[in-house]
Amino acid sequence: MKISHFDEQLVPNTSMESFDEQLWSRFTRSNIDDPITVLRKLRLIAPDSDGKEKATVAGVLMCSGNPHDWLPGAFIEAVNYRGKKRDANYQIDSRRITGPLDHQITGAVFFVGKNMKIGAIKRPGRIEIPQFSLRAVFEAVVNAAAHRDYSIHGSKIRLYMFEDRLELYSPGALPNTLTIESLPLRQATRNELVTSLLAKCPVEEENKEFGRQFLMDKRGEGVPIILDESEKLSGTPPVYKLIDDTELMLTIFAASPQPVDS
Repeated sequence: MKISHFDEQLVPNTSMESFDEQLWSRFTRSNIDDPITVLRKLRLIAPDSDGKEKATVAGVLMCSGNPHDWLPGAFIEAVNYRGKKRDANYQIDSRRITGPLDHQITGAVFFVGKNMKIGAIKRPGRIEIPQFSLRAVFEAVVNAAAHRDYSIHGSKIRLYMFEDRLELYSPGALPNTLTIESLPLRQATRNELVTSLLAKCPVEEENKEFGRQFLMDKRGEGVPIILDESEKLSGTPPVYKLIDDTELMLTIFAASPQPVDS
């Protein structure tokens, strides 16, 4: 018997009209004569018990301009705070990052790049030191978007920036038999269809420096990159923590070089 994953389940009150053709056509060859058959094969749509076409969860996440219209928590909340505490009085910037998942990933990485501080050291020339490794942030956001539990109603990915750290919260316990200790060593996914679709989404030109041609490579390299790149920059390894067995929290510590006169 075929196991049906949550990302293949049908979303009520959807149809082919819930999709943006420009988004779903990314996963097909051009000029197809029978889009319904093709989208069924891609598991982006499927017939319900009445024979009516409905979008799957993965279809909504990847092919709808506003996935949160059907899945209320399908967005990233990003906030940059002044100081070290989460306090609305010290909020510098905030954004609700929406759209299909690949756009959310790009938007979250842009948010961090725009808001993080750049310090410098003299050795003897001036060397700029970013607060965070954007390559590590990229991998962390990709993992959060690809592997979070979309069945948890009302939960969203949360990204918080502080003076001394970045926190990323992803809804859901670890999939399968993964543990915090085995994260760098093993590969497992909760959303097979979502990860397969992300593996077909090319990395935008401005992010090619991160060493990826597509958003997902499905080789399990993301966590080691997050750990290595972040520790190399700040001197402190990132920390994963499971909160109440319902949310995975990643803390990436900031580099703290002293600014120098230009």
